[in-house]
Amino acid sequence: MGGTWAGVRERVLALRNAPHWRVVFGADFHDHGHEFQLHPVLTEEQLRAVERRFGTELPEEYRTFLLQVGAGGAGPDYGLFPMKPSAPGVLSATGRRALPFRPGLTAELDQHECAEPQRADYPDDDAFAAAHTPWVARHEELYDALTEGTLCISSQGCAYYSLLVVTGPHRGTIWEDVRTVGEGVVPVGRRGTTEPVTFAQWYLNWLEDAERRAWDERSEPSPRPRLTSDHNLSGES
Repeated sequence: MGGTWAGVRERVLALRNAPHWRVVFGADFHDHGHEFQLHPVLTEEQLRAVERRFGTELPEEYRTFLLQVGAGGAGPDYGLFPMKPSAPGVLSATGRRALPFRPGLTAELDQHECAEPQRADYPDDDAFAAAHTPWVARHEELYDALTEGTLCISSQGCAYYSLLVVTGPHRGTIWEDVRTVGEGVVPVGRRGTTEPVTFAQWYLNWLEDAERRAWDERSEPSPRPRLTSDHNLSGES
C-alpha cells in the first residue's frame, strides 16, 4: 500500500502499546473509548455497495481510507463511526447524502431565527399562531437541511459531530455539526487560514498529535470524564 495512507494502519495499531495512550482524548472512555482499535478494511465490492446505498460516490481520501486503513475505529475525538457493508440485494437509493451541501444555510437559519414572530406584536393568539406556525415549519426545514450532502463520521461528545462533505464544491472537507449550541454547521479550518481541512489532513493531524502525546514520557492522564446521557457515541453511517 502506498500513497496517503501508507503505514497509517500500522501506526494507529502501534499506539495500543504506547505507555501513555490513555492521555489521548477519546481513546479511553468507559465502554466507548476507541482504544486505538480499527475495524477491518472494506473490499472494493463492499464499498461500492455502500455508495449505492448512499446514492453518491464517497470522496477519494475517505474512500481509500476505508479500503486501506479501516472501516471505522480509532480517530479524532471518540473515533470514526463504523462503515458497515450493505447487505446483499440492497437497492440503490438517493437520499439526503446525495443532495447538494449548502453551507450558506447556516447564515440563512440565523437570519430566520432573528425574525421569529413575537406574541407581543400580534393582537391575539390566533393571529400569532397564524404567523408562528409557518415560521416553525421553515425553521425545521432549514435545520434539517444543514446536513444534507454530508456524512456524519465522528462524535465529539455532548451532541457535537464531525461531518464529511460528500457533494458540491466542498466535497471531501470536514465540517462540525454544532447545531446543539445554535451555531449550525461550520468548517474545520486549517491553522492560520479559513480554508476547510480535507479528511486526510484532519485524520493525519490527529494521528501525529496522538503519537506525540502517547509516547511522551512526560504525559499525564487527563481526568476521566463521566458518561452522561448527553453523549451519543453509537452513531450510524
